[in-house]
Amino acid sequence: MRYQRREAVAGYLFIAPWIIGFLIFTLGAMIYSLVISFSHYNLATDVIKPAGLANYQALLDDPKVATSLSNTLFYALLAVPAEICFALLLAVLLDRVGRGAGFFRTVYYLPKMTPTVATASVFLLLLNGNVGAVNQGLRLIGIDGPQWLVDPAWLKPSVVLMTLWTVSGTMVIFLAALKNVPRDLYEVASLDGAGPVRRFFSITLPMISGAMFFNVIILTIAAFQVFDQAYLLFWRDQNNAAPDASLFYAVYLFQEAFRQFNFGFAAAMAWLLFVILMILTFIQVKVGNRFVYYEGSR
Repeated sequence: MRYQRREAVAGYLFIAPWIIGFLIFTLGAMIYSLVISFSHYNLATDVIKPAGLANYQALLDDPKVATSLSNTLFYALLAVPAEICFALLLAVLLDRVGRGAGFFRTVYYLPKMTPTVATASVFLLLLNGNVGAVNQGLRLIGIDGPQWLVDPAWLKPSVVLMTLWTVSGTMVIFLAALKNVPRDLYEVASLDGAGPVRRFFSITLPMISGAMFFNVIILTIAAFQVFDQAYLLFWRDQNNAAPDASLFYAVYLFQEAFRQFNFGFAAAMAWLLFVILMILTFIQVKVGNRFVYYEGSR
């Protein structure tokens, strides 16, 4: 018992820096934001006045909140399936590579290390509707490309394209899951006459369903918090051609907090997003558990 107690104390001491950081910078910040969401707090004047539920009522009355939520939801419906499919495709290809696999893994992961500002600068050039490389490539095959950064119908797909540039983090998780699939299952299926497509849908997908379930939840949360890509593509200057179509929820929250200095309203927006993500995650867990294979379960 004495040894176990000493071991427990040592363990808590090792994780103490993380616990302190979580209590101060995460939990403490969340509690503080919840408090100021019930107040009128203007950072410019540093005056806090009780507001009751006024900020939450303002969320219902502000049309930009609904617009930004709908834009973010539409983006999430596009981005999450696209990231899952593209990351899984890359992972399957890398899983089949024999010699030189380490080199290709490094090359595919390098875009993840690229700063977001640099990536946005590149995509501003690539997606330029007149002289961009993407539209020039489309013209070579007889397709007149859209105005990616101007046309409201193509603004969110352009953000999705930029998001796919950093899909390698999801790819690595899928690749690790693919490496854990027992190879004898494929051998038995081949002996039974199953082709590559049948083996993929009957063996690979069920065996990596846990990783897919995890990635869907994480990517959904990230999609609803998208900020860097949208802000750098459309909001870093005042020449926004379609402000309503490119207004994402996190961008509007940032504008209210750090441009209008309306911290009470911004905190209420943050807690609304928190509740929405909690509900979505709960639904995903309830639905996803029916389709996820857990090793050792019956």
